[in-house]
Amino acid sequence: MRSLLDPPPQGSRARFRDRIPRFLLTVDTEEEFDWNMPLTRDTHGTDHVERLAKFQEFCEHEEVVPTYLVDWPIANTKLAAEILSEPLAEGRAEIGVQLHPWVNPPHEEEVNQANSFAGNLPLRLEASKIGQLRDTIEKNFGIAPLIYRAGRYGAGPNTAGILAEQGIAVDSTVRPKFDYSAAGGPDFRAHPIYPYWVDDDHTLLELPLTTSFWGMLRRQGNYIYPRLWRMPLMRGILSRIGLLERVPLTPEGVRVEEAIRGIDIALDDGAPLLVFSFHSPSLRPGNTPYVRSEQDLDDLYDWWRRVFAYLEQRGVKPSSVKDVMHSIER
Repeated sequence: MRSLLDPPPQGSRARFRDRIPRFLLTVDTEEEFDWNMPLTRDTHGTDHVERLAKFQEFCEHEEVVPTYLVDWPIANTKLAAEILSEPLAEGRAEIGVQLHPWVNPPHEEEVNQANSFAGNLPLRLEASKIGQLRDTIEKNFGIAPLIYRAGRYGAGPNTAGILAEQGIAVDSTVRPKFDYSAAGGPDFRAHPIYPYWVDDDHTLLELPLTTSFWGMLRRQGNYIYPRLWRMPLMRGILSRIGLLERVPLTPEGVRVEEAIRGIDIALDDGAPLLVFSFHSPSLRPGNTPYVRSEQDLDDLYDWWRRVFAYLEQRGVKPSSVKDVMHSIER
């Protein structure tokens, strides 16, 4: 089993039998906490969980199946199970595992920045945390999760092997064009945006989050962009004059016009699957920097409406983990 930290070799690319482009909507379904404060085991809330009901109804109206990547506080919130259990049972939603190690037992490690990337933990501890969370989700939601994402995109050298051993068939931790190594996390700049098999036996499928570079210098983006991390003003200038812009497919901090450019570039580059994401606390104003008011929340829903409409225009169909696993060539 290869490491998720390593870019895949030639020949590992996964393809859909029908060659129809797809998109997957993933929700990092997690507790509320102050993003500007040090992480702790207990200073968090779950007040936004009631808002999942409206978002689920919205997705059903749009004929989109959301994948809720649930972490420990949400997995143990009764209201979350009450809201999601029926849609999950009927295939109108899907569930996966998202590990925030600092709030997930067993609590053996020190809470610090390095250990917030679960892949930095000892193999036994990382595996135990994933296993306990996986089992709790299956018990409380009635569905065995088949997809995993490490919180803070914190994959490590042992993560892929742990997932395979625990029967989790899909990972969606890799975030191409992002480098978290300065904070002690992984560097995904060299990873592709297309799905690929992590191992030669095709037991673990990677579905990377979709990010594209846009602009005249986009082919040099992997070289230029990381060197500007201390110069946000320069990044803004390059974006405004059309030279270079990094576009992750998320409504958080990305205008819909930018997202549409990112969609076009990813499709033109041959990506067969677009993976979107956002954080569930954004469904309640005040929890994240991206949604501070009810107007911001309305704008978030409008972002999704416009993106869904554009995807339909481009012939990109909504997908799900089950659809991906059924339609992928092996």
